[in-house]
Amino acid sequence: MARYTGPKTKIARKFGEAIYGEDKSFEKRNYPPGQHGANKRRGKKSEYAIQLMEKQKAKYTYGILEKQFRNMFKKATGAPGITGTVLLQYCESRLDNVVFRMGVSPSRSGARQLVSHRHITVNGEIVNIPSYQLQAGDVVAVREKSKSLDAITSSLANSSKVYEWITWNTSTSEGTYVSVPARLQIPENINEQLIVELYSK
Repeated sequence: MARYTGPKTKIARKFGEAIYGEDKSFEKRNYPPGQHGANKRRGKKSEYAIQLMEKQKAKYTYGILEKQFRNMFKKATGAPGITGTVLLQYCESRLDNVVFRMGVSPSRSGARQLVSHRHITVNGEIVNIPSYQLQAGDVVAVREKSKSLDAITSSLANSSKVYEWITWNTSTSEGTYVSVPARLQIPENINEQLIVELYSK
């Protein structure tokens, strides 16, 4: 499956924030990439450019490709509620994102790999589709054979973030997707209204 595999710091610098998590390289050079660096004069961005940038930021943050993202937007448009909020809730409800939020992997790309390699179960069944949409009450767990994997144990040992819509039981290596998060509970710095305006043109 096609995925962005290039330098992540370059993408973070493009958006002006560390969208992939802590990044020492980004902290040293937190200005847009380019041969002239921080000294390059940059003209005022058009409304379209700002909207496009926000959409790209959301896609890179959650690791979703254009076609998939557009399909999610269409689905969000037909769902009850505010379209932009519903779109972000769909992103947060993806299995790879929830595995990341639970601390099983330190990054979404790592979580996606764990899911693809059949290390994760949902309600007792192995699910190897990263984009699988979880429903409130679903139980996500590390497969019994995979509980001793260094990548998983190391990530869980260093995980300290707690999210109100997710529970995690360290002793059993399983957690529950308790509910769909409200917009205020989603920590990502994304202006979803700009994405709605872009797709509505």
